[in-house]
Amino acid sequence: MVHESSGQYCQRMSPDDLARHLTIDFTTIGRHSGQARRIEIWWFRVDGHFYITGTGGRRDWLANLRANPAGIVHIGDLDIPVIAQEVSDPTERRRVLSDRQLAWYSSQEELDQLIITAPMIKLRFA
Repeated sequence: MVHESSGQYCQRMSPDDLARHLTIDFTTIGRHSGQARRIEIWWFRVDGHFYITGTGGRRDWLANLRANPAGIVHIGDLDIPVIAQEVSDPTERRRVLSDRQLAWYSSQEELDQLIITAPMIKLRFA
């Protein structure tokens, strides 16, 4: 969750402002190469926390974060350091995937299947 003291970006954008940017760039460190890997991805704010998820399947960004949980969220000219925590708790996964913001995912796969197979991380601002 973003707190008032979480860094310089909070002076320029509140958590609500950050959440308005659904599409972000996200940098991880390649688990084999050690090189920065930047992708465009959606994120969502659910119950005060920021999450990245997707439909079921293998994701390089998730494998990279399993090896090194540090990442950077890029919004405009802001580079926001984060620490990723993989979400494995089925109750939390259901709560997040059931949020109306994430309805598109449920149109791609059954909710119960997503709970089992979807990659999901929760971001903590460093």
